[in-house]
Amino acid sequence: MAHDQSDDALLLAVDSLETSALTKAQLAELLFEQIGLNKREAKDMVDAFYALIVEHLIAGDDVKLSGFGNFQMRVKAPRPGRNPRTGELIPIAARRVVTFHASQKLKDQLQAAAEVTGRRDDTT
Repeated sequence: MAHDQSDDALLLAVDSLETSALTKAQLAELLFEQIGLNKREAKDMVDAFYALIVEHLIAGDDVKLSGFGNFQMRVKAPRPGRNPRTGELIPIAARRVVTFHASQKLKDQLQAAAEVTGRRDDTT
C-alpha cells in the first residue's frame, strides 16, 4: 500500500488528539511543507480559513466541509447552576455555542489510522 503525505497528516492529527492540540501555526507549517506555499502565504491561508468559518457561524450559517464535518452555532437555553464553593443557586444565562459533528468519512479515516498505529479507543 502506498504511503503519501495525506497519511502523514492524518497520523499527525491522530497524534495531536492524544498528546496536544494541532495549532494554527502547525497547520501553516504543514501547508508550507506539503504544498510549497511560502510561510507567510500559508499563515495567511490558515487565518483566512478560520475567519471565513467564524464569519459564517456569526451570520447563522452552518459550515459544511465535505468529508470533514459540520460546524453549527446553537443556542444553549438558560439553566440553573450552583456555585461550587458556596452551594448557592445561580442562574446561567442562555448562550451561543459552536458544535462540530465529524463526517462519517472522517470518522472512518480516524478509525483506520488508529487501527494502523495500534491506538484504539474501545470506550465507544
